[in-house]
Amino acid sequence: MTTSQEAAELHPAPKVTDSKIARLRLLANDANPKIRESAASSHHTPVKVFEALAKDSDEGVRACVARNEHAPCDVLRMLANDPSETVRGFLAVNFFVPDAAMRTLADDDSATVQRLVRWKRELATA
Repeated sequence: MTTSQEAAELHPAPKVTDSKIARLRLLANDANPKIRESAASSHHTPVKVFEALAKDSDEGVRACVARNEHAPCDVLRMLANDPSETVRGFLAVNFFVPDAAMRTLADDDSATVQRLVRWKRELATA
């Protein structure tokens, strides 16, 4: 059985080109929130685009940024105060969220977000 590491070595991802970045910028500005979600989920989205997507009016787009392990720490910190419990919940389980944001989430008004923070801490220490 091939491991995920071996599979990645056998089938490397294509290089990130200027045209790919340009496409991500276009996707991030699409009228359809599902298309913007794809830009918010990319590992190669530029910082400025992440910043804009983190302020998107659509909760689903912001949730995709919150769970993206490649989103910049400053953007993730900003999402710790998002009005959506769903966004904050996805943020709580992202292993790349800065400690300051996790402290904010630990004191969240939502019991669900607080439970997710505790669950992640327990998982990390298991």
